[in-house]
Amino acid sequence: MKNFLERYKKFGRTMLTGAALLALAGRAHAQSSDILIDKLVEKGILTVREAQDLREEADKNFTAAVQTKLGMPDWVTSYKISGDFRARFDHTSSDNQGFTDRERYRYRLRFGIAVNMLDNLEAGFRLASGDLKGSAGNALSANSTMQDNFSKKNIYIDTAYGKWTPVNSGGWLVSGTVGKMDNPFAFTPMVFDPDLTPEGAAAQVNWAINDRHSVSLTGAAFILDEEQFSLSDPMMYGGQLLWNAKWSEKFSTSLGAGSFKIMSPEQLNTANVPLNNQGNTRTLTLAPITGADLYSLKYGYFPAILDASATYTLDSFPLYNGTFPIKASAEFMQNMAVGDKNQGFWVGVTFGKSGTKKTWDISYRYERLEADAWYDQLVDDDNGAFYPGDRLTGASPAIPFGYYGGTNVKGHMIRFNYSFTDSFTFSATCFITDLISTDGLVANSLVTDTKTTASFRFLADVMWKF
Repeated sequence: MKNFLERYKKFGRTMLTGAALLALAGRAHAQSSDILIDKLVEKGILTVREAQDLREEADKNFTAAVQTKLGMPDWVTSYKISGDFRARFDHTSSDNQGFTDRERYRYRLRFGIAVNMLDNLEAGFRLASGDLKGSAGNALSANSTMQDNFSKKNIYIDTAYGKWTPVNSGGWLVSGTVGKMDNPFAFTPMVFDPDLTPEGAAAQVNWAINDRHSVSLTGAAFILDEEQFSLSDPMMYGGQLLWNAKWSEKFSTSLGAGSFKIMSPEQLNTANVPLNNQGNTRTLTLAPITGADLYSLKYGYFPAILDASATYTLDSFPLYNGTFPIKASAEFMQNMAVGDKNQGFWVGVTFGKSGTKKTWDISYRYERLEADAWYDQLVDDDNGAFYPGDRLTGASPAIPFGYYGGTNVKGHMIRFNYSFTDSFTFSATCFITDLISTDGLVANSLVTDTKTTASFRFLADVMWKF
């Protein structure tokens, strides 16, 4: 009787394991057998010993079995599913009595699939939520605001790309990507908003000189807009050279340099592209056909950018799981296409690094980004300031008073992250900011003090990633 029960228990476990493998494979679109088996261990379906035995057997025929089950072509080697859900509390306030404090409850959902194929090919896409911005989504945010009587929310294509890696051996990696992609550059939010997914083509070359030094070169050409009545489509070209060095087990550095050039910036006017941020100097012009007022960029943008960081790692730190990194960083940029209000910089320090269970980090940064240091539609939209009134006609666009991200901003940022698990992280961020210049601002009838531009923004996030 005892042997029968043991055989029955073993048979039941085997059947349950097989059913779970098929179910997980169907949901995950043929992720690797190792990932599936780990999930079974987490759920208590398999013991560690049984998982090891199954992993050895699965390595032999799992890929073929799943390909048959899902109808995958022979040239597809694997699928990878990833994404995250973030819930956010967003508070904004200002010293100016004309500004009404604002609180928003928001969320972001992202879900993507990457398909790996033979011959080092990859294709993928990611969908993301987002509020409607004009006739399209906001290029700098995938947040959806809780509003409008439980109305259905929008889903947008966040990325859609094809990638080829013709070289990946001998310390060299060469790849090319085309489509709408995650930003291939390693610059900070002063240059590119973290949610920005540019469109065009990019190429990357990485050389691992040895186990302590590596160099990478990234170049890209991105399309900013397509003009129906002109061949002068606005585009952006640029590149970045990055050197990473590990001088010892405890000390490492990174040094980077890059530059970008925006072609046909005059086409980036209020009629052609949605404006999410503010700050650049713009001039009043007339539309060639309708005669409507247009506000076009007054200057071109050709910034040179330098960045550097140094990291020292402690063996341990109180209330932290693992070795503890301390990182000091700085970045500087100057727009060589204009001679005034053309610089930006930030300096900061980060203690710790979140992302795995029971790890955390706390960061401080001071940033000063002048009005025409860089194209205002590409920089971090969370870091903004309060505009106390409309701008003078003929000098800049007549924008209403309110809080806007972009350039012409200076101030402090403090951020804390804590990862309760590998997949669940809490974050709190404070921005204490002010406009650099109020030139060209005039008082709005609802704003009592045109010179008070200080503002405060607080973000509290909880994020689940998978």
